[in-house]
Amino acid sequence: MPRLSEAIAALDALWPPGSAESWDAVGTVCGDPDQEVSRVLFAVDPVQETVDEAVELGADLLVTHHPLYLRGTTTVAASTFKGRAVHTLIRNGIALHVAHTNADRADPGVSDALAGALDLRVVRPLVPDPADPEGRRGLGRVCELDPPLTVRAFAARAAERLPATAQGIRVAGDPEALVRTVAVSGGSGDSLFADARAAGVDAFLTADLRHHPVSEARAQNPLALLDAAHWATEWPWCELAAAQLDEISDRHGWGLRVHVSKTVTDPWTFHSPSPGAPN
Repeated sequence: MPRLSEAIAALDALWPPGSAESWDAVGTVCGDPDQEVSRVLFAVDPVQETVDEAVELGADLLVTHHPLYLRGTTTVAASTFKGRAVHTLIRNGIALHVAHTNADRADPGVSDALAGALDLRVVRPLVPDPADPEGRRGLGRVCELDPPLTVRAFAARAAERLPATAQGIRVAGDPEALVRTVAVSGGSGDSLFADARAAGVDAFLTADLRHHPVSEARAQNPLALLDAAHWATEWPWCELAAAQLDEISDRHGWGLRVHVSKTVTDPWTFHSPSPGAPN
């Protein structure tokens, strides 16, 4: 079995911490570098539900996409919900490691996993990483859809293929327009509207779309916008990441048991449609 420091070195090679955005908080949150790791759990959110799942599973390492302390803290007191998560992890000998925007930019990364879940063929990054001479890393992905589908049919595919959430898929655009090319970006993506327009795609699927950016984007371009739940667009990365660690474990003879959390940590719990609303 590897030590935690060896497992983290392997994860950092997949998602180099230096490629994360300057505002991000990635890396190891807690854990003894010398402890042995035999079981790993991947999840989107480091919340109490996934921490408890790691305890029940007997995991030694919890790897999440979202940071626990993105803006820093002055306390890990168990009287706070984040402090309670830290106490639970340490008490049970479980390390926590975060791969956030460094996993977004990776090749393959979060948006590759999202494209794969939607059966799209990745062509290139939506926003290439200037530090990558091969042009494979970066934010989002530009993809092809073969055969083409209408916006309505593509939205139905996304609703079927992505994990079920209360939100489902919201769409801004002509439901009968034909989609041949798609940009995807796991997580919040309305800051990438200009990049999606510049890519010349027919549709852009992402999460956390807001009223004014969507309204302005639609006024500038007929690009169809598909808004999925944030958690749902990033969960496919957990399966990709687990498969990557499995391959590393096999190569090194580590014998790791790698799991993916299926606990739904999307914060929205139900959706009540407006009577007579467009569908």
